[in-house]
Amino acid sequence: MRTWFLCKVKYAKENEQGLLKNISEQYLVDAISFTEAEAILYDRLASQIRGDFQVTGISKSNIVDVFFYEDADVWHKCKISYMVADGESGKEKKVTQYMIVTAADVKEAYDRIQESLGNMLVSFRVPDIVESPIIEVFPYERDEVAEQLPEGNFRPVSEVTQQDEE
Repeated sequence: MRTWFLCKVKYAKENEQGLLKNISEQYLVDAISFTEAEAILYDRLASQIRGDFQVTGISKSNIVDVFFYEDADVWHKCKISYMVADGESGKEKKVTQYMIVTAADVKEAYDRIQESLGNMLVSFRVPDIVESPIIEVFPYERDEVAEQLPEGNFRPVSEVTQQDEE
């Protein structure tokens, strides 16, 4: 299961008048740990932010899924509710999850979350959608991990277990 970390970054940004103004921005990072989330931020933001920046906070996010559409750059946080039957007691229980989606406005965010979750087997409601302060989302990228591995005879575990069974 993915773990999304909400990260706050502070830096000095030049405005239209040429004055430096301290700003704080939020980013969402898919990482295994707080340390990895911070490392990803420093790696990605070093080329985007001129000058020094500082990671001022990292916390686990309650976001469970991210839906990115290329035609929009504003993130909207959507609250999703649905009912599931408890396996032991058989009673129905309400589940609430949060997801984010890029959209131009709240209506488009609603339409896109409906489209993205259209294949769910249970019916769901979208009781709340708000514009999120998140500037950018950094999903986990498998290629980055592969680049960090030392050279060697690495194979997927599934291949190794298949050979052992034969």
